[in-house]
Amino acid sequence: MLRFNILASVVPLAVAAVFARGEFAGSPRPCIEVGGTSLQIAALSWQAERHVSFTSDPRRATVRVQISDSAEAADFTVIDDVDTAEAGACQSNSPPQLVAISATPGESDPVIYLSQDGPADYRIFVHSKSFSARDAAALIVGARGGQHRINAASL
Repeated sequence: MLRFNILASVVPLAVAAVFARGEFAGSPRPCIEVGGTSLQIAALSWQAERHVSFTSDPRRATVRVQISDSAEAADFTVIDDVDTAEAGACQSNSPPQLVAISATPGESDPVIYLSQDGPADYRIFVHSKSFSARDAAALIVGARGGQHRINAASL
């Protein structure tokens, strides 16, 4: 009976630890390193220091990101041909800053318009098994700390 009581008390603690850490599987999430700081897509939005969202309406966007057809024309390029992430590929001396893709933007959060054409603040090229164009756009905008080049250009 005592063993059952110990087991019954340990299982909820283990489940709580998994939820607190925010990882259900050990799968790596998209990550980049910029200036010695790594940024990673958050597993759960409440864990993230930075939030971005996406819109299909270019008038609501604060940042425009164009999906480029060539790596040479892009400001940010992700190319990989591997099935698994390289161990230690995105490690730094400090824990990664987490970027969450939110369904509804906060008042000061960047809102990204992702398109194939038109004017753009950033141009990305993605050919990857582990990154989507949305992941790459979220990370590059998150790396800039929400600084909006559209607003700076219109001053």
